[in-house]
Amino acid sequence: MFATGIESSYPVIEGPDGAPLRMDEMEKTDHYRRWREDLQLAHEIGVDALRYGPPWHRVHLGPGRYDWEFTDGVMAELERLGITPIVDLCHFGVPDWVGNFQNPDFPRWLAEYARAFAERFPWITFYTPVNEMYVTAKFSARLGMWNERLASERAFVTAVKHLARASILATEAILKAQPAARFVQSESSEYYHPVGPEAIGYARHLNELRFLALDLTYGHDVSGRMYEFLADNGMTREEYHFFLDRSIKSRCIMGNDYYATNEHMVYANGKVDICEMFGYYMITKQYYERYRLPVMHTETNNRDEGDGEKDARVWLEKQWSNLVRLKSDGVPLLGFTWYSLTDQVDWDSSLTENKGKVNRYGLYDLDRRIRPVGSAYRDLIKTWRHQVDNDFICLG
Repeated sequence: MFATGIESSYPVIEGPDGAPLRMDEMEKTDHYRRWREDLQLAHEIGVDALRYGPPWHRVHLGPGRYDWEFTDGVMAELERLGITPIVDLCHFGVPDWVGNFQNPDFPRWLAEYARAFAERFPWITFYTPVNEMYVTAKFSARLGMWNERLASERAFVTAVKHLARASILATEAILKAQPAARFVQSESSEYYHPVGPEAIGYARHLNELRFLALDLTYGHDVSGRMYEFLADNGMTREEYHFFLDRSIKSRCIMGNDYYATNEHMVYANGKVDICEMFGYYMITKQYYERYRLPVMHTETNNRDEGDGEKDARVWLEKQWSNLVRLKSDGVPLLGFTWYSLTDQVDWDSSLTENKGKVNRYGLYDLDRRIRPVGSAYRDLIKTWRHQVDNDFICLG
């Protein structure tokens, strides 16, 4: 299944005046006004599926209160166009009234929203309950960039356990309304390389942390060292056993996101630099061997600010070649995604600065003109669709 996505991040950062500032990518990219045009572009480029995150902070007005007007229109148009939505319920932020990811009631409110969504759109079967749980917790509670803007191990563990619990409760809530539903955990595929022997211990710890959100969601028993880390930072035995006993793994598809920024060089002093060494093939193989679930490539784009158009096409070819090789080596691949449909705004600062800088990562620019990588992806879909239909596992 070939896919793209509408960039729908909406974390809260600290604004210039110290007040909270919502960084809503759908607003920044003019999607709220041009959504019909955007869906038509997705249809024209030939994708089967669209990763789409309705704006939770605009839809869920309070406990039991919803504004469905915008979402109703979008979902109806996707159904008319024959594009399969993979509905992203929580994308890096929460409604103002929920607070942030330190709130222990956050999982309950996401589950309420998930159940209401599934009941309103019973024809939809594919969901991402929480997008990139690891990145959400890291940026919000370990690096102090988004939402609660905390920077401690305890805050990070609290965020992770709430995000994983929310994913499980949302999954269970959707299944009550739509028993045929399947769930794609779109998660950042990370790896940390030690620079020298003295950095091995720290790199090992970070390489266990990258799995933590999926470990909890899938009921995967963590190592002794990681269990001690969780206990030292506030996770109780009862909380840990909730994840072991409530696994939703059998209904899941493991979504792996990969960018050139997903690999890191780790120094003994704690410094971390970006690198690209292993690539999508090797890192996704690690995740697959850990969880043994069907895989969907759920995000990539060019992250180079050089000759973006040429680099983007080369990056597309590289990622597709990695996916084909994984399939040939026996990993059950369900789909490939270039993310996103249009260019993005302010992702060069990881949405921490509200400068309005356009990032040329899309298949189309913000004037909705196709980029060279968009033409290349359209051609790739045409070239490979027959082979994919015959050989690849289909989500249906």
